[in-house]
Amino acid sequence: MSKAASSGTERVSAMDRLAARWLGRVRAPIAITSQPEPRSLGLFARGQQMLAGNFLVAGELLQADGAVPFDATSPEAVDELQGFGWLDHLAAVGDKPARDLAQAGLAEWMRRYGRGSGPGWAPGLAGRRLIRLISHAVFLLQGTDGPSQTAFLRMLAHHANFLHKRAAHAVTGLPRIEARTGLLYAALSLEGWHTRAPGIVAALARDCDAQVAADGGLATRNPEEVLDVFECLGWAAQLLAENAQPLPEEMTEVMSRIAGALRCLRHADGGLVRCHGGGRGREGALAAALATHDALSNIPPASAPERAMGYVRLAAGRTSVIVDAAPPPMKTAPGRAHAATLAFELTSNRRPVIVSCGDGRSFGPEWHRASRATASHSTLALEGYSSSRFGTPGGRRLDLTDGPHHVGVEFRHTPYARAVALSHDGYGESHGLEHLRYLDLSADGRVLSGEDMLIATGRPAQKRFDEVSTRLGGGIAYALRFHLHPEVDASLDMNGTAISLTLRSGEIWVMRAEGATLALAPSVYLEKGRIKPRATQQIVLSLRATSYTSQINWTLAKAHDTPTALRDHAQDDILAVPDL
Repeated sequence: MSKAASSGTERVSAMDRLAARWLGRVRAPIAITSQPEPRSLGLFARGQQMLAGNFLVAGELLQADGAVPFDATSPEAVDELQGFGWLDHLAAVGDKPARDLAQAGLAEWMRRYGRGSGPGWAPGLAGRRLIRLISHAVFLLQGTDGPSQTAFLRMLAHHANFLHKRAAHAVTGLPRIEARTGLLYAALSLEGWHTRAPGIVAALARDCDAQVAADGGLATRNPEEVLDVFECLGWAAQLLAENAQPLPEEMTEVMSRIAGALRCLRHADGGLVRCHGGGRGREGALAAALATHDALSNIPPASAPERAMGYVRLAAGRTSVIVDAAPPPMKTAPGRAHAATLAFELTSNRRPVIVSCGDGRSFGPEWHRASRATASHSTLALEGYSSSRFGTPGGRRLDLTDGPHHVGVEFRHTPYARAVALSHDGYGESHGLEHLRYLDLSADGRVLSGEDMLIATGRPAQKRFDEVSTRLGGGIAYALRFHLHPEVDASLDMNGTAISLTLRSGEIWVMRAEGATLALAPSVYLEKGRIKPRATQQIVLSLRATSYTSQINWTLAKAHDTPTALRDHAQDDILAVPDL
């Protein structure tokens, strides 16, 4: 896989640039024979902010009055602007000022980049942009004159011809799927292209089957990327159905596999587990994508599997626990992978409780690296070390290059609980230690019991432990961390032997531990779409391993007077755009 894929972005290659410029000579205008419904829906409030001159793009706040600010600096913001995600938000407003701004943004893009220059001519980005241009064509063309309409149609022809040549060369994963889907939109919407649709669909089906694993996951292990691929395939399937075109059996089967994986990765509140560069997903996007799939497949929704894409799911009584139970994707996505092995998140009803810090990529390189360390996840970490290592001499500083070689997973369910035993050897070479974690969720979802152990097994491991322990003064310091969602109110109780967690819904959870002192410490919640990290807290259990076996038991349980299910009327901060 290319470096572009490993970093999570798709850059324009020399061949992409050459093709974009050469094919920009297309002059014959074409017609739009059919326009699909816009399915990449935006937010009305975000569109209103853009009309006020405030563009919050991938965590970067750009000021622009009556224009679209294409001079973004971060790669994520550049991708969002070049992919025309801003057009969805303006179309959600839909009035004349919104249309004027959208038309001005389109005209500026055509002036600056329309001949094939600039950062937006990677095939995946071009496909993403073409989907929106075709879907919002009526919105963009309303009130324009003949020359402007002709220029727009020529631009669509330019994109279609470019993708016809370069879609097969897009980076594998989401960019390849977006490029193929954009080309399919062109084939089924533009005059003279309909005969190419069967070949495009066959290529899309082949790509999906080759890139999606048997359990429905992607090699990057990024849950949000899986959702984006699933959404794209859903749009393609709906487009085919609207044009009375058959959906290949391979695509139907792949979409069913992805649907199962997403149900495993979905928390009780409908959001995704946040790991390996992925966020929770746009509000309502996962539910809508699954509903679309279920309607098209005519198959009753299946229950969520317990394991998919290297994650393990325990769920009972409106409580979900999702654990990262596999090595990080160091080969396929070293620049995005997190040292998060055996970390978990817990959600109760529609409220996240235990979380990871999230991905800090949009907040700069230092936040990005810090967010990927083991200490930024809810698991055990040795002091000053992560379970996977960053960079080597001659390598990239932000790449994960070494980590656990073996991760053990064994389900141990009983009639009274859903339980799993886990282990990883990420600290074996450095300290001679293996991390064992046992999680037990009661059948009613009210109690999560945990047991974490560090163990040195065998003479080589024990010798290594003795060497490191002696060098560090007679023991190896480690900490068990539980990062809290910012909307959880935490307080020390019972002389520091318990911590009460009060959710906005009114639920109260209590954390206790045997043989360790509980403490609250500052933490951060790195949320996509925000300008700054959100302050929050973490529960920390600090210990020292002085022998070949070190163990701690803990429980996180609902208070006795907290009902299993309750009405939750508290308002969510859906937009997550503060202080604009």
